Amino acid sequence: MRQALLIIDVQPGFDPPQWLVEGIGRLIGIMPSVATVERHDEAVTPFRRQLGWVPAPDDDSLIAADQVHVKHGYGPPPETLAYLKGIKPERVLVCGIQTDTSVLAAGFALFDAGLMPTLISDLTVGSSLDRSGELGVRLWRHHFRHVVTSRELGLADPRTA
Repeated sequence: MRQALLIIDVQPGFDPPQWLVEGIGRLIGIMPSVATVERHDEAVTPFRRQLGWVPAPDDDSLIAADQVHVKHGYGPPPETLAYLKGIKPERVLVCGIQTDTSVLAAGFALFDAGLMPTLISDLTVGSSLDRSGELGVRLWRHHFRHVVTSRELGLADPRTA
């Protein structure tokens, strides 16, 4: 099965746990990969005005993906979707930060683009509302059905490896 990996916002400003960075890192080189990095531009997305919070202005991805795309807001930028559509994967494996917000937004964008979003449930961390990510996994399963674990991909459990 031709797969691609989409890594959402694994960057210093979101303080990802080391097990997440290392777990995702084990997938690099196995399949094509693209990472997003959230940056602040109030003229594009009103984080400060609406939420009283802003992402870092200069964070970089902690994952050495084949491509890294800057985004402003929850969903992936158009160039991320264009890259993924161009390589024609049978499914897009999704992992990263904020399972119940940005990761879920990526799922909707992938689905709407005609791609098959598949969450790697043990390679995500939820938002401050649910750091476990379980809410996001439940929403993902409800909307897209396709959820896998690291073990199902032939990798060790990232929290114990």
